Amino acid sequence: MDAAAIAALLAAFGGLAFIVYFFFGSFAHGAGYEPTSARVAEEMIRLANPSSADLVIDLGAGTGEIGLRVARERGSRVRAVEIDPLRAAILSARRRSESDRQRVTIVRGDLFDEDLAEADVVFAFLWPSTMARLRPKLERELRSGARFVTHYHPIPGWVPYATAGPVYAYRAPECWGPGLTRGGT
Repeated sequence: MDAAAIAALLAAFGGLAFIVYFFFGSFAHGAGYEPTSARVAEEMIRLANPSSADLVIDLGAGTGEIGLRVARERGSRVRAVEIDPLRAAILSARRRSESDRQRVTIVRGDLFDEDLAEADVVFAFLWPSTMARLRPKLERELRSGARFVTHYHPIPGWVPYATAGPVYAYRAPECWGPGLTRGGT
């Protein structure tokens, strides 16, 4: 095998490893990667209705489809939280090309460590088990009137104020249902 064939084989293997890591590597963090489509992002933003005065936190921001769009279209301050280093790097590169980049802060870390107390809007597209684990944190930290919008996987036991296909929008604390208070009790 000559050097060119070895280089081609290594490039093919490297490309395959990249694809496998990009789409499946984040299972180690509790969710595989599935990009939010532009149509779904538009619906999530419409239901949350963030303003330029709002702090928006995007949990599991991925490559930034929602967070960057909210900053650009609504003028909101955005904190994009992403644990995966590759997706955080892509998000950072995309942010550099945005005219409203100063409105977007990228936090490379675990979404369970993020303080949500100041958030006006929180977005998430996470797996059902992660949504169930997130519920007590949301009930402890979301202030009254804060909106939480998720795609495809609802928060178990919560009552949305609006839905649009696979998008669920909640407002604290009324989403917790009758008789529930902070922490679900």
